[in-house]
Amino acid sequence: MKSKKAQTLGLAIVMAITIFIVGMLCVNFVKEGVTSARDASNLNCEDADISDGTKLTCLAVDLVVPYFIIVIFSVAGGLIVARLTL
Repeated sequence: MKSKKAQTLGLAIVMAITIFIVGMLCVNFVKEGVTSARDASNLNCEDADISDGTKLTCLAVDLVVPYFIIVIFSVAGGLIVARLTL
């Protein structure tokens, strides 16, 4: 008979894998939003004559995808670590 801690750890691992898969599937939608935000009709990030504020906004928009991936890894890993320490 398995212990209750081992069962909750197994469930946490399954949930973490599910969160990871769903999160990675959502990255494609986030990338499409970032691409449409940077195009010529919105921020026009490819133009060399944009203001400093627009350049900063373009950099912030470009950081959305890496931060989204970091959040996915953090949530999935945190779920497993939380079950290991309880």
